[in-house]
Amino acid sequence: MPETSMPETSMPETSTPEPAAAGAGAPLRLAVIIGSTRQGRFGPTVANWFAGRAAAREDLDVDLIDLAEAPLPALGHGPGSVRAGAQIAPRLAAADAFVVVTPEYNHSFPAPLKNAIDAHNQEWHAKPVGFVSYGGISGGLRAVEQLRPVFAELHAVTVRATVSFSNPWDRFADDGRPLRPEDCEGPAKYLLDQITWWAIALRNARAAHPYAS
Repeated sequence: MPETSMPETSMPETSTPEPAAAGAGAPLRLAVIIGSTRQGRFGPTVANWFAGRAAAREDLDVDLIDLAEAPLPALGHGPGSVRAGAQIAPRLAAADAFVVVTPEYNHSFPAPLKNAIDAHNQEWHAKPVGFVSYGGISGGLRAVEQLRPVFAELHAVTVRATVSFSNPWDRFADDGRPLRPEDCEGPAKYLLDQITWWAIALRNARAAHPYAS
């Protein structure tokens, strides 16, 4: 079935905060994860746009992780899983924050995404997770709501702001650029501002006091 109007966000009416400074440390490492692996998926279009917006910031170092390039066995266990998981585990461990780009399939998120989440554990601990979703009329927001408790179980902090695209194939040009950038760049900035704040706070906290799960 296809991956199923304007981009939506939980951005309030007040003005967005300025990005928090990363201080004397290295830029924050943001992993942007493409959650769909289906043939004909729209995820790379959305993810490449968002990763480009994030990479334009001086305080972020972006790593685009495509789960289709490191498929895991169905159960996420055994030698095959260890080999496949080893391809992305160091990149997840190195990240200070994550943004998951997910479609909505039958009111939920893709099975390969759940498999990739479950195949790792400490890599997610005490780090912020944001979401960019896309789908039909719901814009993928039902997938996001199901992902929040999953990441909570893995000791991650999900940020409130989201970027959501309803019927995204009508929102992007053939070159991958949004047809109405004014509708989505503000929400993207707000999400990045929130996740940057949390990433700085949690990175400093992990450095001062190693997280105990």
